[in-house]
Amino acid sequence: MNNRSTRRESGFSLLEMTVAMALGTLVLGAAVQLYSQGVAATWTVQQRAEMQQDFRAASNMLLKDLSLAGAGLPNGAAIALPTATTPVYGCDQASCYLGAANNTGATYPLQTGTPYLYGLIPGYNTGPTVSTPPGQTDVITVVYTDTALYLNCYAPTVTAKGVVTFAPVVTSPVTPWPPPGCLPSNVTASAGVAPQYLNDAVVGLTPGDLVLMTFNSVQVIGEVTGPVTNPSPNTFAVPFANLDALHMNQTPNTEPSGAAGGLNSIPLNATAAGTPAPCGRTGPCRIFVITYYIDNTANPPRLMRQVNGHTPMPMADSTVYMKFSYDLYNDSTSSPAISCVNPGASGDVCTAGSSTGLLPNQITKINVLHMATDSALHGTQGYQGLDLETSVAARNLTYSNNYAQGP
Repeated sequence: MNNRSTRRESGFSLLEMTVAMALGTLVLGAAVQLYSQGVAATWTVQQRAEMQQDFRAASNMLLKDLSLAGAGLPNGAAIALPTATTPVYGCDQASCYLGAANNTGATYPLQTGTPYLYGLIPGYNTGPTVSTPPGQTDVITVVYTDTALYLNCYAPTVTAKGVVTFAPVVTSPVTPWPPPGCLPSNVTASAGVAPQYLNDAVVGLTPGDLVLMTFNSVQVIGEVTGPVTNPSPNTFAVPFANLDALHMNQTPNTEPSGAAGGLNSIPLNATAAGTPAPCGRTGPCRIFVITYYIDNTANPPRLMRQVNGHTPMPMADSTVYMKFSYDLYNDSTSSPAISCVNPGASGDVCTAGSSTGLLPNQITKINVLHMATDSALHGTQGYQGLDLETSVAARNLTYSNNYAQGP
């Protein structure tokens, strides 16, 4: 008799395997989707964190510069510049967006035909249009003195056309250099360190720097156009040649001697003398003329910071809009003009009052209406954006206490 076993061997049926594979596929798909969403969320958070970090660094620099507008300059500073060729900001050079590329120019504001340098210079609608709406962007320029370079320890003399020699200030044969008072009280005199040598590669004068001086009671600004030489100990020859990029020096025979003349209209052997003090103290100083603008020739557009005649530096990518308004104070009528978008212009738009005919040195506060940045997300997830809106008191410009006084 055949004893063959009739018991079935254990295993999965085709239906069972199909159901198991379907369930496994669903679970695996859900896990992949959760992982993908987690990765996307992490990327989004990282991108936003980087954008916020870059935006914060750029906005902090902008707000710091705005708060320093006019620092070190005489109160209510309005310095006449040469008139033969209107001087320009650094951003009017070929390497910047402003100027011919924008068809608006970047020259200093005129008053009765003479360009003037102020501690703060608005630039209403002088920047590019990144998108419409919202429309054309603004530019803003601030000016303040460099307190880190002790240039006032040197006495400048025009020794040749286009050359100013800075020699040690000697008050008497028995008084050592540097003379008392040219260094801050907390700084110890040390040759080449305090005051610094003017040909120092780190903190010295370099081509593109601007120097404010007074000759024959006339304030003049010169642009350094070449390397500084050292003809004798502690003495430095600084070139201020004609045809400088910022049109500060000017050609001698195109400028009358005296007010509003360029540096090269100053007679030979003239020494720094007379009033007003050029930098709120005795002696010359280096000044910073800093312009913020949006460069849309790059992709994405960038917020740029231009200092004097040096190469502009990018501050933040994807900056798409920048707009300002200004509060001013009319000294003649003792009345404020609040939130004026184009201060001083005829028919300016203000929230309260009018700034028509007022000058930049009557600005009391800068309102950052928009400093907007956008950042494209991965794929089709859209955009993220940040927008700075704040106000900065220009404490070194005109100041008027508009707050009610207590009893």
